[in-house]
Amino acid sequence: MRLKAEWERQNLILMAFPHKNSDWKDDLENARVPFFKIAQAIAYSQLVYLLVEDIEEAKRYFCSTTNIIFIKEEFNDTWVRDYGPLSLERENRALLADFIFNGWGGKFEATKDNLVTKNLHKKGFFGNTPLKSYNFVLEGGAIESDGKGTILTTKSCLLNPNRNGDISLKEVEEVLKNSLGAKRVLWIENSYLEGDDTDGHIDMLARFISFDTIAYIKCEDSNDIHYKSLLEMEKELKSLRMADGRRYNLIPLPFTEPKYKNNRRLPTSYANFLITNKAVIVPSYQSPKDKEAREIFKRLFGDREIILIDSLKLVEQGGSIHCSTMQVSF
Repeated sequence: MRLKAEWERQNLILMAFPHKNSDWKDDLENARVPFFKIAQAIAYSQLVYLLVEDIEEAKRYFCSTTNIIFIKEEFNDTWVRDYGPLSLERENRALLADFIFNGWGGKFEATKDNLVTKNLHKKGFFGNTPLKSYNFVLEGGAIESDGKGTILTTKSCLLNPNRNGDISLKEVEEVLKNSLGAKRVLWIENSYLEGDDTDGHIDMLARFISFDTIAYIKCEDSNDIHYKSLLEMEKELKSLRMADGRRYNLIPLPFTEPKYKNNRRLPTSYANFLITNKAVIVPSYQSPKDKEAREIFKRLFGDREIILIDSLKLVEQGGSIHCSTMQVSF
């Protein structure tokens, strides 16, 4: 059994459209803009399941509904990466895994979010693919998979008592091995990003783009509050080894100048991109660094179209493009 890598063939991308009872309620119209742009960009070449409160209301935002299936479903908020199903393969057959989502350690109400994957499975949206539920708190944004049995994650998130109590590193590794088929777990200690409510999700910091290559955010400004922590993270990444003992190819991604909303630093990160079957959807932040990020992704993913979408609104609530999507394979 193994947790599939994001660059492998996908059936669909799952998303959730902001509604009047979500965290976006105070500025709903503007909040919906990046969501329908992301969904439309994906749907150009790939199926999207879009969870909505009201189907007809949601449809009016879209120029085209081709490749978009609108699903009326109750959910608390839009960060489906953290409560959507994880796609696995066991003996050449697809398997979906569902974990407990507790609102990033009880910070936010998540009762409805926690039922989404089970409800979609019961309604047949994942075909006949088996769904295995685990009595363990784990968010999709907290782990990265190389598709070959290696999981990359952070201690600040998976070892936080607000997830599974006082659980040890070895116990977490056993859960990841038994549930996701992990052969080994690579742990990152330095995972601070101001404005991030997730206690250090790896998908805001460092990402596998192939089994031997990791892209990560790098801060060049020594006056930035993140400079020291991200420098230490870079050192950790340089010390990691592949299963065969080789070093990883490391690709630094730029770090934007500070962005604020109501005097609060926003967690802008180019690492929060989404790989789809034919494209890579990359966040932009109205920054001079956007162009540099685009050129890097063009070099990294020459076989896929690079699509930048303004995500400054998304990070007002602490997430970006990857956080608001979940690839599903079955």
